[in-house]
Amino acid sequence: METTHFGYQTVDATEKSQRVRHVFDSVAHRYDIMNDIMSFGVHRLWKRFAVQLTGARRGERVLDLAGGTGDLTTLLARQVGKTGEVILSDINASMVNNGRQRLVDQGLIGNIHYVLADAESLPFPDGSFSVLTMAFGLRNVTRKERALAEMYRVLKPGGRVVILEFSHPVMPGLQPVYDLYSFNILPLMGRLMVNDADSYRYLAESIRMHPDQETLLTMLNQAGLERCEYFNLSGGIVAAHRGYRL
Repeated sequence: METTHFGYQTVDATEKSQRVRHVFDSVAHRYDIMNDIMSFGVHRLWKRFAVQLTGARRGERVLDLAGGTGDLTTLLARQVGKTGEVILSDINASMVNNGRQRLVDQGLIGNIHYVLADAESLPFPDGSFSVLTMAFGLRNVTRKERALAEMYRVLKPGGRVVILEFSHPVMPGLQPVYDLYSFNILPLMGRLMVNDADSYRYLAESIRMHPDQETLLTMLNQAGLERCEYFNLSGGIVAAHRGYRL
């Protein structure tokens, strides 16, 4: 039996996606508000930086993988313009539906499409996209190597991948403060805001189980991506990785 981790728990690999889906079903209705509260709004700066790293241009086709409620999709759709296209894709129907409603309410229609998809088995032909983004989703994937291989497959030559994800603090003295916040304050916020402390405890645990900056960099290279690099944000609490299909 193949096993993987769900936070600090060891589970059957076939169970993880179902458990992750349950987490996001539980928090989808207040996901955006919680992001603002948990990060004190800084997540918006992280996401803008990631979109800048893509170098997305007018007319390009973009896949926003694990796009959730559409923060990156919103920025990317404006960047590629009416002649471009952004596909917001997520494995969780609640998140996709919330994202679609949110973007339609903002008047963002025409160059955005929505696809329910698993990152490990993308329903797109080879070489479909010039840009691929994934923000705060890779740590929830059961088989990260398979997802990275799929990202490489659907990229055109010259295409870029940008992965924004929680990572490992590098600023001296930050780790104990970050641990205190993650394991004590986050679950309390979850209980008070969405009556769900467990989902936010999973968030903290999943971050700790995610590969560090250098390990993820190696994984991008092993997937076939080239000129790979990463940028630490907020002292390494978050890192943005970028790679190219040449």
